[in-house]
Amino acid sequence: MLVAAVEPDAARATEAETKYAIPVFASIEELLAADINLDAATVAVPTVHHHSVASALLEAGLDLLVEKPLAATAAQADELVAIAEKHKRILQPGHLERFNPAVLAVQSQLRRPMFFEAHRLSVFSPRSLDVDVVLDLMIHDLDIVLTMANSPVREVRAVGLPILSPKVDIANVRVEFESGCVANFTASRVSTERVRKLRFFQPRAYVSIDYARQDLLVIRLDASVTPEIAAAIAGGRVDPAVMAQLAAASGGVHASPNPGLSFLKPEVTAGEPLRLEIRSFLESVRTRREPLVAARQGRNALVLALEIQSAMVAHAHRAGLSDFFAP
Repeated sequence: MLVAAVEPDAARATEAETKYAIPVFASIEELLAADINLDAATVAVPTVHHHSVASALLEAGLDLLVEKPLAATAAQADELVAIAEKHKRILQPGHLERFNPAVLAVQSQLRRPMFFEAHRLSVFSPRSLDVDVVLDLMIHDLDIVLTMANSPVREVRAVGLPILSPKVDIANVRVEFESGCVANFTASRVSTERVRKLRFFQPRAYVSIDYARQDLLVIRLDASVTPEIAAAIAGGRVDPAVMAQLAAASGGVHASPNPGLSFLKPEVTAGEPLRLEIRSFLESVRTRREPLVAARQGRNALVLALEIQSAMVAHAHRAGLSDFFAP
């Protein structure tokens, strides 16, 4: 149950006290000094304060759910992970999209993803302008792809520009992994529409995830289809001879307009990702099991995001766009 909160703004503190009927403190120090039995906390403060707030709470023996990104720098993230391990505390980064029902359902479909295409677009909002679009939006997809690819990063190429804020608002990134897997990421917070999609390809299969609709589609190439037929299907060159070969291979039945392809809609149990995330965190607090999103995974997503930021700055210098960026 919710037993207390910290809010330095007096007006907001009074509002929270009235709404939730709990004590609201002006600082972490006041909270920890109070006679309250605390087990766990959520850290939802500006990213620049993640380290100071989370480290104090971890040192005090609390388990934490920390909003993404885990920290502002890799060194800060490493220190938080070390403190959590030292005190045997749960430290779960708030990578909300991992609890999207479509993402949970896709796990059984993973075989060996070799190419990812991620699009995350939002209309402009003054929210979260303390970080750029990579740490604000793209980091969700970075975390998911890092988990699915399960391979060290080999190379990063990136371009990004500030449009309506002093920080990068739109970015395009290409990441190559040691396994040979490649991922393209596009993120924008200056779009005219809201898009949340991830598609990936693996041997003889294509998988599409729509985060917003919590929808999952898997398209597989039938095992009987030869590489020549697969190329014909991909190129839209399915002539009568190919149709006859496909029909012979599959007993003459082709209900699909795309012969040789099977369409699967795995069952997705609808749910609110935030509720599922909090429930999973509390379950880890009770059982002491490692969270679904481990602290080191949050750290790795942050490190990749920071590498992308460096790559964007390098590209801006090469392209003569340095004047677009705030000093």
